[in-house]
Amino acid sequence: MVSLMDIASLIGIVLGAVMVVFGIISSGGVAALGNFFDLPSIIITVGGSIAGLIGSYTMKDFISNLKGFGIAFKDPKVDHGATIAKIIELSNVARKDGLLALEDIARSLDDEFMQKGILLIVDGTEPELVRGILETELVNMDERHRSGATFFETWATLGPAWGMIGTLVGLVNMLKNLSDSSTIGPNMAVALLTTLYGSLIANWLCSPIANKLKAQNAVEYQLKEIVIEGLLSIQAGENPRVIEEKLKSFLSPTARNDISSDKGGGEA
Repeated sequence: MVSLMDIASLIGIVLGAVMVVFGIISSGGVAALGNFFDLPSIIITVGGSIAGLIGSYTMKDFISNLKGFGIAFKDPKVDHGATIAKIIELSNVARKDGLLALEDIARSLDDEFMQKGILLIVDGTEPELVRGILETELVNMDERHRSGATFFETWATLGPAWGMIGTLVGLVNMLKNLSDSSTIGPNMAVALLTTLYGSLIANWLCSPIANKLKAQNAVEYQLKEIVIEGLLSIQAGENPRVIEEKLKSFLSPTARNDISSDKGGGEA
């Protein structure tokens, strides 16, 4: 499947930035934007939170999980209706020509998960073993995807924590030099901006990305559950219409109606 840009994620990130910039400009003018850039605060908050992540993961996992940022902006275009239609097509072939006739069809499939299941069935694997193998792969996929979401949840926790560390650093420096009024402003800026940067890391970037990755995983997980149930139903020799109704039960009423509408439109 071709992964396209998900416009919702892009809009969310851009709109969040616009809201922050608007809030700054509306109260202090364009010139006030410069007040919200402080290199020491960035180093403490961003650098510190990244350091915490590196300490929490192996370097290999750290680099691998960073790819989740790009994945969150992709739209895999998962089509439950097309998957159910393909399973019904396979069930009709199996009902007419036998399970062995599915082997040639399986070789041409882009879905490796479905292909693997079909080949297991064609090889005469017991239904319990087919389910076990496919569900094991499903569970491991779920764990990998959840690990990526957890990575950004950890970052969302570390960002504000390091922001608080920066706040404490700024306050200590300020209190140590109260006699010098010229240092109060810069130290207070570090104290406040690190908290701001930490909140932005958590609520503008990391938490939304983690939520998006979990949502994508839930959709893919459900799709693979449909594939497992469909293939096992084919192996059991169930009627294609029964299989269709069983698989549609995974979906919401609206999604079921969409599938029915698509079928109706195709037949017309």
